[in-house]
Order: sequence, then C-alpha cells, then structure tokens
Amino acid sequence: MTDIIKFFETFEFNISKKGHIFVISGFSGVGKGTIINKILQANPNIYFSVSYTTRPKRPNEIEGKDYFFISKEEFKEKILNNEFLEWAIVNDEFYGTSKTQVLQRIENQIDVILDIDVKGAIQVKSKLPNLTTLIYVIPPTGLELLNRLKKRQTETEEQILKRITTSLTEINYINAYDYIVINDNLDECIKQVQMIIDTQKFSSKVSTLYISKKIMN
Repeated sequence: MTDIIKFFETFEFNISKKGHIFVISGFSGVGKGTIINKILQANPNIYFSVSYTTRPKRPNEIEGKDYFFISKEEFKEKILNNEFLEWAIVNDEFYGTSKTQVLQRIENQIDVILDIDVKGAIQVKSKLPNLTTLIYVIPPTGLELLNRLKKRQTETEEQILKRITTSLTEINYINAYDYIVINDNLDECIKQVQMIIDTQKFSSKVSTLYISKKIMN
C-alpha cells in the first residue's frame, strides 16, 4: 500500500484545451444578432467569425464586421479552393465561414461564435463534433416573429414570405441542435446562452488530460 501511495504522489495532472465553436442559429428576426453582440461584449476573449455572403449589404451593416460582402463569382472560386469550413445557400444567396479564421483560433485555445444557418451548423458539427456546440434561438410565437420582421422595415412582403418559409423548413433540423432557447425575454435569453457557454468550458469532451511523473529527489 505504501508503495502505491508513493507512486501516486509522483503524478502531475495537466489539462490541454482547444478553443470551442459555439454556433448560434435561429429564425430570421428572432434577435440572435443582438444576443451575439451582448455575449461578445461580456466575453471579450471570444472571437466572432465574420461570414462571407453574396447578399446585398444593408444600410446599417459594416464590411468586415457584419459580413464580408463578395460576388457570387468570388464565392464560387472560394468553394473551389476549399476555403470554407461550411457554406450554404439561403434565400437564393450564398453564405460561408472561413476555414482559416476558425481553425487558427481554436488551435490557439480561443473560443469562436458562428452565426450561421442550420445546414452550415450541421456541416461544422459533422466535421468537428467534440469542438462544436449548436444553439438554436426561437421566438415565443409565429405572430411575434412576423411582427419583428415587419418592424425592421428592411424587406418587402415577398422577402418576408421567403424568410418565414425558410423558418418553417429549419424546424425539421432543430432536433440536431444541442440546445434550444426561447427569446421571449431578451435578458433571460442572453443569460441562458451565457450559461451554456460557461458550462461547455468544463466539459471533458473539449479537454485532454495529460498525466506525467515528477522526478522525485
């Protein structure tokens, strides 16, 4: 028994952790952009991966902060060059996540937030299952979501109809997500997302335990 205790005393335990990817998706107009901004303000060490898109830039959006706005020809070239961790077509426009942006951060133990749709989220999860947590934000009711979309005054009736149709399609994929959060109260919703992020940091799935022996004098 004494020998076992002496042997155990020589052990040193260390944890090696990579960064983690948090994918936050949700119906268009559900408020996920506001939620992500609040999470980033509270966690300056988390990196937000800016996606590429071919859709037109809205008046309040900033190039390189909200999206990288490129042509469809440029986007297709990046696909051919295997530059995307994931990409998808949403409402007839291309969206994609830079592979380099994300992989460099997680290798350097930096957590990353992605704001992408369900198809892209499933792609990322399939490629990096132990390093990815999927969070889906939903509205309390369909009527509430419709009112939010109309209040933005950034889309035509036809565009709103497209977004609602996309939301109905996405319902089929929600069960692939690790967490579903209802944005009925913004502050409570942000707290729930923050709790998910904090909990995931201690998961054994994202850490590797190393055991070494001390040299005893």
